[in-house]
Amino acid sequence: MAYKGSNINPRKFERGQIKLIVAVAPLALFMLLPIIYIFCHAFKPMEELFAFPPKFFVRNPTLDNFRGLMKASQTSGIPLSRYAFNSLVVTAADVICSILLSSMAGYALSKLRFKGKNTLLEINNAALMFVPVAVMIPRYLVIDALGMTNNYLAHILPLLAMPVNLFLVKQFIDQIPDALIDAAYMDGATEYVVYRKIIIPMIKPAIATSAILAFQQVWTNVESSNLYMNEDGLRTLAFYMNTLASANNTVAGQGIAAAATLIMFIPNLVVFIFCQKSIMNTMAHSGIK
Repeated sequence: MAYKGSNINPRKFERGQIKLIVAVAPLALFMLLPIIYIFCHAFKPMEELFAFPPKFFVRNPTLDNFRGLMKASQTSGIPLSRYAFNSLVVTAADVICSILLSSMAGYALSKLRFKGKNTLLEINNAALMFVPVAVMIPRYLVIDALGMTNNYLAHILPLLAMPVNLFLVKQFIDQIPDALIDAAYMDGATEYVVYRKIIIPMIKPAIATSAILAFQQVWTNVESSNLYMNEDGLRTLAFYMNTLASANNTVAGQGIAAAATLIMFIPNLVVFIFCQKSIMNTMAHSGIK
């Protein structure tokens, strides 16, 4: 019960918020330090990269690391733009298809009644316990048996099913009142209409969270390029950056590795910043019945 004069979440700044800011600010700064370090490290000149004791902040920022990265990419037989194109195509296809599968399956497991529903849900929850390394060999055997090596499908299909996305979306759909769906059925709506006009608009935060999780997994994935691709022209930007940093894992190559790390990190940061509100809403509602 709220009493007069109390406001837990005021719209404007109040003096009582100062103690909350003081308590949260150090934690927020601590969580921000790794991001600051990644940016600073990419712009450090060679003498600062190997300074002892190590320096957290860059003192004399330079673009030499990025110039070295571009120069190294120009010596490759495959242009950098080709790797970037492959990553964009694979990431877009995986994110879109993963959202469709997660939302459709989440709707079926949450609101539809059919035999074996609970068993399927338990299987999905059990899949959450498996790390990618545990399923690496079975995935390779399936891809090879289907004849999809050296094919874009080998990038896309292994990452379509994301158990964590299905779990989050299903838990979010559980919050939708059954009476709302029953009313749509009484008005003559089909399952597709209910899914498209009721379920999808009401689970947008969960969809945004699923998109971010899928993007992060696909954008940084190097497994498919390592295992399923023999042609360099079909490999992704993450694989190229990883191999470039490894090949230059010398004193002179540390600057290139730092620049490559920042380039791969920025898209994840941008996507998260734009969708962070949706992530918080999903996490707040996914476990509430």
